[in-house]
Amino acid sequence: MTLADVAARARVSAATVSRVLSGNYPVAESTRTRVLRAVDELEYVVNGPASALAAATSDLVGVLVNDIADPFFGIIAGAVQAEMGAPGGEPGRGGEKLAVICNTGGSPERELNYLTLLQRQRAAAVVLTGGAVEHPDHAAAVATKASRLAASGTRVVLCGRPPIEDATTLTFDNRGGARRLTEHLLTLGHRRIGYVAGPADRTTTRHRLEGHRAALGAAGVNGPDADEERLTVHGLYDRASGYDATLELLRRDRSLTAIVAANDTIALGVCAALRDQGLRIPEDVSVAGFDDLPFSADAVPALTTMRLPLHDAGARAGRLALGREPQPPGGVAMVRAELMARSSTAPPHG
Repeated sequence: MTLADVAARARVSAATVSRVLSGNYPVAESTRTRVLRAVDELEYVVNGPASALAAATSDLVGVLVNDIADPFFGIIAGAVQAEMGAPGGEPGRGGEKLAVICNTGGSPERELNYLTLLQRQRAAAVVLTGGAVEHPDHAAAVATKASRLAASGTRVVLCGRPPIEDATTLTFDNRGGARRLTEHLLTLGHRRIGYVAGPADRTTTRHRLEGHRAALGAAGVNGPDADEERLTVHGLYDRASGYDATLELLRRDRSLTAIVAANDTIALGVCAALRDQGLRIPEDVSVAGFDDLPFSADAVPALTTMRLPLHDAGARAGRLALGREPQPPGGVAMVRAELMARSSTAPPHG
C-alpha cells in the first residue's frame, strides 16, 4: 500500500496524510481520525526502513482505562505505572519505560483509536483494564488490534477482562465473587434482595449479575421469572446511578431487605437514597458493594463488599507487560475476590 492509497481511502490529499503521520502540522481532528482509520484498514507502513523496524519497540507503554477519576481504574493504572520505573526487565527490551494513561471514557471507538496509535508508536506493551464492551464487532476489532500489536513485538496484557488470543490475561472472578456476596446475604436470612447493575453492554456487569442470580437460583429465591428482572436496575458505575436505581427499586418493592450494588461507588448512592427515604442501614435494609475501594471501610456504616486486590493485579499486569514475571499457564490467571463482611449487612429486622 502507498501513501496515495491511504489518501484515496481517506478522501484527502497525499500532503494531508503526510502531515497527519508526521504530527508536525495542525490537522482537523475529524480529518486526522479519518486518515488514521484508513492507515489502519490498509495496514500502511510509512516506508521500507520503517517496515524493517516494525518488530523494534519503543520505551512507551500504553495503559487504557475507562475513567482515570474512578478509583477502580486509578488504582490499577497507578500500580502499572509504578512498575514502569522499576529496574530490570528482559535483556534487549530496556529497563525503565514511559507509561501513558489513555482515558477512553468508555468509548469503544476511542479504545480502538488508542490501540492504533500505540501500534504506530511501536509501544513496548499495552495494558487494557476493566470490562470489555459486549458487541461482536468491537470484540473482533479489539482481537485484530491485539494480533497486530503482538505481531509487531508489543506485549498485550488484559487486566480485568475476559481472555482473547495474543494477550496475557488477568481475569477477575466477578461471577464467583458476586455469587459469594449474595450467598452472604442469603445466609443472614435475606430473601427480598434488589440489585443495582452497571451498564448492560459491559462484561463485568453481566458476569457480576450472573453470579448474583446464580446464588438466588441455588437458594430457590426469586427464580428465573419476571421478578428477577423487576428487582434489577441498570445504570452507570457511579453514585448518582446508585441513588436513582434505589428509588426505583423501592418503588417496585418496598419490602426489600437488602440491596446489592455492582460496585462500591454505586453502593454509596444506594446508602444515600436509603437514608433520604428514612431507612436505616442495616436495620431496615442491608447494603453490599463490590471491589473494596479505599473509602469502603470508612463509610458509615462500613461497607460489606467483595475485595479485589486491584493494586496487586495492576502491579502484576505491569510486570507481565515488561517480561519481569513468567507468563501464567495458558496465558490466563484468575484474580480471586475476598468477602469483606462489615457493618452494612445484618440479618433482616423482625
